[in-house]
Amino acid sequence: MASPMKTKSVWFCTSCGNESPKWMGQCPACGEWNTMVEEKVAKGPSSERKVASLSKDSVSVRLSEVGTDDSQRISLHIAEVDRLLGGGLVRGSLVLIGGEPGIGKSTLSLQIPMMNPELKVLYVTGEESLAQVKMRASRIGGNQDNCLIYSQTCIEDVIQEARRVNPDLLIVDSVQTMYSYSLEGSSGSVSQVRECASLLLRYAKESGTPIFLIGHITKEGSIAGPKVLEHIVDVVLQFEGENRGAYRLLRGIKNRFGSTSELAVFEMTGTGLREVTNPSEMLIPMHAEGLSGVAVCAMLDGTRPFLIEVQALVSSAAYGTPQRSATGFDQRRLNMLLAVLEKRSGFKLAQKDVFINVAGGLKVNDPACDLAVICAVLSSNFDLSIPADLCFAAEVGLSGEIRPVSQTDRRVSEAARLGFKRIFVSKYASVEHVMKGIEVVKVGDVTELVKNLFKE
Repeated sequence: MASPMKTKSVWFCTSCGNESPKWMGQCPACGEWNTMVEEKVAKGPSSERKVASLSKDSVSVRLSEVGTDDSQRISLHIAEVDRLLGGGLVRGSLVLIGGEPGIGKSTLSLQIPMMNPELKVLYVTGEESLAQVKMRASRIGGNQDNCLIYSQTCIEDVIQEARRVNPDLLIVDSVQTMYSYSLEGSSGSVSQVRECASLLLRYAKESGTPIFLIGHITKEGSIAGPKVLEHIVDVVLQFEGENRGAYRLLRGIKNRFGSTSELAVFEMTGTGLREVTNPSEMLIPMHAEGLSGVAVCAMLDGTRPFLIEVQALVSSAAYGTPQRSATGFDQRRLNMLLAVLEKRSGFKLAQKDVFINVAGGLKVNDPACDLAVICAVLSSNFDLSIPADLCFAAEVGLSGEIRPVSQTDRRVSEAARLGFKRIFVSKYASVEHVMKGIEVVKVGDVTELVKNLFKE
C-alpha cells in the first residue's frame, strides 16, 4: 500500500520562485521585499510525474556532432508573428503570450490553427467551454478540421492527451488555469504555475512539439505568477495598447531564437486580428491642419521605422505649482528637455503646465523623439502651428546640442515615402541616400532649430 503524501507549508518568492521554510520580509535569493507567499505543498511519491519524464535512453553527445536543420522552423502564415519569432516557430520551443484581459491573446492563439490547415493543432482550453471556443472559431473563419479542442485543467491529462494525439502544435489557454496532481494548492498559485510550466517544457523538449502558453498579467503589467515562469519559456510575447481601441501592439520581451527589438502591429476586427503592414499610416496626424502643439517624429522600434505624432499642451499653471504629465513618453526625459529649453535657450516654462501625449497609444523610448517633443512644446507655447509636411528625427543633449541618431537614412526614406517634404536632423548626422521629394534640414542646436522652424 502506497504511503499517503504529506503536506506542509512552504513560502515562495513571487519574483524569483525561491523556496523558504518560513516567511521573510526580504527574499534571500533576489533581494526583493514583501514577495513571499504561503503555499501548501505535497511531498511524496507521485506516479503522475512519470507522464512527463524524459526518455531514459537520453545520453550526452559531442557538440560538434549536433546538426542543425533549417526546417526546424515552422511558418505560421502570419508574417508579423513569424518576423517577431525570428523567422518562424522553432520546434520544441515554449512560447508565452501575455496581455491584459480582452486584448486578443485567445483570438491570436485560435487564429493560428485556423490559418494553418496543414498543421495538426491541439488547443487546450481551461477557461472556456467547447461551445465558446467554437463560437470564436466560427467568427474568425478558416479550416477547423485540423484543430482538436480539449477541455481540461489537469496538466498530467493534457500531456497524456498530447502524447496520444501527437500534434504539430500545442496551445494551452491559459497556464494559470492548469494544476498538477502532485501538488496541493489551487491553480494559478506559484508552485502550480511553476510545476505546470516545467512539465510542459519537458514534453516540448522531448517530443519536439512547439507549445504556445497564454498567460495573465498583473495590474502592474507583468506576467502573473513567479518570475521563474519567464525564465523557463523560450519566447515571451506581450500585447500592449488599449484594449478599448482597435490597434494592438505585440512586442517580443524575450526570444532565445531571434531579436527582442521587434514589434508587430495588429488591428482587432470582427473576424479576428488583422496585420497592419504599414503602421505609420495609423500614427500620423488625423486632424485638420493649422493646429499648434503637434509634431511628427520619425522613430525606429527595433528595425521598423515609424512616423508618430507627438502632441503637446502648454498653459499657465492654475494652482501655482506647474504640472508635468507625459503619456507614452518618459516623464523624467520630458523634465530634462524642459530644463534644457529653460537653461540653454531662455524659454520660460517653469511656471507653465506641460502635457505630452504620443498618439495611437504607443509607448516610445527612441531618443529620436526628443526633437519632436521640443518642437511640439514650443509650438504650443508660441501658439504657432508646424507645417504638416515636416517631421523630426534627432536627440537633444543637456547642453542644447542636437545629436544624431542611428539609421537616419531609413527614417528619411520612410518620411519621403509617406509624402513629407522636409525632415529636421542633426547637422552631424550622415545621410547618404536621400529620396527625391524630401529636403533634409540639418541643425546643430535648439537655437538654430527655432530660427529655422519659426523664422516667419
